[in-house]
Amino acid sequence: MHQRPMISPTLVGRAGELALLTETVSNTPSVAVVEGEAGMGKTRLVGELPRTGLRVLTGGCARIREPFPLGPIVEALREVPDDLTGLSPVAGALRPLLPELAERLPEPPEPLDDRAGERHRVFRGLGEILRALGQAVLVVEDLHWADEQTVEFLGYLLSAPPPDLAVVLTYRAEEASADLRAVTARLPRAVAHARVRLAPMDVAQTRALAAAILDAEEISLDFAEHLCERASGVPLAVQELVALLRQRGTLMHRGGEWARRTIARLDVPAGVRDPVLERVSRLSPQAEAVVRAASVLHEPMPVEVLAATARLPYESALDGLDEAVEHGLLAARGETAAFRHVLAAQAVYEDIPAARRRDLHARAATAVEVMPSVPLGQLAHHHRRAGHMAAWVEAAERAADQARRLGDDAEVVRILEAVLRHAPLEAEHRGRLTVKLGWAAEGLLHIPDVIDLLALALDQVSAPVTRAELTLLLLYLKDATGQGSGSWFEELAPAVADLDVEAQPELAVRMMTVLSMGRDARTADRHWMDRTLAVLPAVRNTHLQIFVLGKITSSMVLMGDPRWVELIEEVRGSLGHRSWHRAKVNAYYSIGSALAFVGDHVQAQTILRVALESAAPLAEVSGGDMIDRCRSALAVADYCAGSWDGLTTETALLAERLSERPKDRYAAATVAACLALARTDAAGAESGIRQVMTEVPGIVDETSLLVTALLRQAVARGEPGGTVAEVLPLVESWFERGLRPSEVRILPALTEAMVAAGRAEEAAGLVTRAERAIAGLAAPLAPAALRHARGFLDPRGGHFAAAADLYEAVQCPYEAAQARERAGTDEQLRRAIDAYETLGARWDLDRAARLARERGLSLPARHRGGTRGYGDNLSPRERDVARLAASGLTNKEIAQELFLSAKTVERHLSAVLRKLGLRSRIELARMGDAVTAE
Repeated sequence: MHQRPMISPTLVGRAGELALLTETVSNTPSVAVVEGEAGMGKTRLVGELPRTGLRVLTGGCARIREPFPLGPIVEALREVPDDLTGLSPVAGALRPLLPELAERLPEPPEPLDDRAGERHRVFRGLGEILRALGQAVLVVEDLHWADEQTVEFLGYLLSAPPPDLAVVLTYRAEEASADLRAVTARLPRAVAHARVRLAPMDVAQTRALAAAILDAEEISLDFAEHLCERASGVPLAVQELVALLRQRGTLMHRGGEWARRTIARLDVPAGVRDPVLERVSRLSPQAEAVVRAASVLHEPMPVEVLAATARLPYESALDGLDEAVEHGLLAARGETAAFRHVLAAQAVYEDIPAARRRDLHARAATAVEVMPSVPLGQLAHHHRRAGHMAAWVEAAERAADQARRLGDDAEVVRILEAVLRHAPLEAEHRGRLTVKLGWAAEGLLHIPDVIDLLALALDQVSAPVTRAELTLLLLYLKDATGQGSGSWFEELAPAVADLDVEAQPELAVRMMTVLSMGRDARTADRHWMDRTLAVLPAVRNTHLQIFVLGKITSSMVLMGDPRWVELIEEVRGSLGHRSWHRAKVNAYYSIGSALAFVGDHVQAQTILRVALESAAPLAEVSGGDMIDRCRSALAVADYCAGSWDGLTTETALLAERLSERPKDRYAAATVAACLALARTDAAGAESGIRQVMTEVPGIVDETSLLVTALLRQAVARGEPGGTVAEVLPLVESWFERGLRPSEVRILPALTEAMVAAGRAEEAAGLVTRAERAIAGLAAPLAPAALRHARGFLDPRGGHFAAAADLYEAVQCPYEAAQARERAGTDEQLRRAIDAYETLGARWDLDRAARLARERGLSLPARHRGGTRGYGDNLSPRERDVARLAASGLTNKEIAQELFLSAKTVERHLSAVLRKLGLRSRIELARMGDAVTAE
């Protein structure tokens, strides 16, 4: 006798959740997150959305993941209608992902030869299709199984969603990653947001659900209490228990309601497992075989694959499938079939004896391998579960290679890490797979914990090229995770010596670039720079050429090699008319950072702002790591150049954003510490400076800024001796390995402190040594710093005023003011005070003002709120913000345009509205050109 499946035809017990979900998707743009444990009814709830009359596009993430990024988004967009209009050429980038829509998409754009850029194009193309759909709901289910690119795309999409789009995301909260949760953590204000949490059902809800499943008006209260207790309020468990009881015949219809028979005669187990297994045992042999095959396959599969896995003739498998569907265990999905719920599949799978499971996995592997489009992820999974280690390794490598071609490095790492940790491998095979793993890991924002695998492979392999790559990758990953080893030079140099440079120029160039950057001895650095430049023309990868040229140029800047002037022009010329790539942005970042430390502040600001602007598209798809690094470097350049407006807020924001990347955070943290000294009391700032110094690994370029601040604070405190004794060993180590241009910045503060500590003669010798050491080097800051230092040795020699002029020539207003303060004339002191007030350097301003009063020098009343105020008039920065806001730009867009943080823009905009007496941005826009005329 035919029985309808034991499934509720209507949604029961979730009226409040459904109302909240429906209200959210009706108020676009919006995003709703549906959270709940397995079996709580997330899919059932979102399944009600088509009843709203909206266009609903649904895609789901799979537990057995394929090396195909953005799978759930692609699945959802296969349902789009034919009337796609208004698509720009960038949508043509989706043709490889959506061949079904190829005829409706523009021609594909020219390839970029830039993986991040291509990914950005794909993201933009997906966004365009969603925008072209108009009013629509995008549902992405089971995001706890999502690939990294799907999570990244959702973050990109929700940062500025189409105005008519609602997005619904479902996942198990206990399995959600931090990156997944971050997707909805910072939504634009205009985006409606709701979080729908599905809790276990109570007795009343359980009673209503059971009645709906049985198509009854009511069930008895004791039966409902029994169900709720045994099922722990999980709707799926309630469904399975009711179905089991109905099949057992232990339900009876009495007095107009369903009730269970005497409790003493019924021992129904809690949860899902036993009810599902008992229902399976009541199936025919062929239906049971299909169900067990489906539990092993786990994903929706065609009947042919189910039949081959179950070892049934096609017709018998079809009959068995019909029976399983009729009993509500499996569900047909187009041309495929699978379990209705993952918990039911897991219950059946775990009940199969281990030997039988291995046999089923082996047959599943054979079946999926002959599919027209082989699902490599599933093929690898089944070979592994079948115990076919060699076949698993082969399939996994094919899957990893496919993921690499598609730009999904996180999936490459996931696949190969499992193989390298659990498969028996020959040494050279292990080395080859580990190299693939290493290059994928090196390209990720969050470096995975795989360093031990690289070290293991390096211990086993003997091939020179493989050893060289492994050595390089091991150093890359250690450096990126703050685990750098002091012996890295000794590890890398021999690997280069064993390498055939002519046969492997790209690998050789990468390795020699690293060697050129970090060795202490300046002569060794120059040797590797020269070798790198000599081999570079043999490299065919233009992006690698630019990247290496940027690194070598930055090294030359830091070493004071005069060739950097010509190389910078070469880099600029090579980037002139080319599309931007991550390697190119990195080249500008490296050069700009180095220029800031050695004192060419204006050029540093210019280069870093170009890099920052060009990094914006990369930031949309890579989590913002490159743009944050550029902003951190620009903070150093801005501090040194006296561009302090908004810098305190900017460095605080960067410190938060870069908290998980300490190496990139040092620059911003250094600026924040130095600003704290200049703008607050010295005593409160010292602890901050020392904290940053303890976090800095070894001697880095930021050290000069931090030590200078410490020395100045010690002199102000009247206790220079201890700090001088602390600093001199460090300075001596600089002389031993060759003084660098960035390190002359410390000379004035050190000389002042040594003179104050009664060590003037020793200070004079140190300055002379520095002058000799820096001679012949390209060191923009050196003339001013040396003259400034000599001023403390000969206060009446005119050195301070001369140093101030030299500082101003290289855009160092803070140091220029310090020199003018000591120049000895009223005019120079007034200029110093004006500069301090403009900068907002309150600590220095107070000291200079005391000196002026001691001299009887009258000064105008000064503003004590920080930087110079503009009263009710707009400051220059406020005018810029007002002009851009009036033109319709958002705070985020203004921040990108002016290289500020969004918080700083918000602060400026509030001041603009207050000063102009306006209540909203709309009123500001109505003023038009009058804004800048104000």
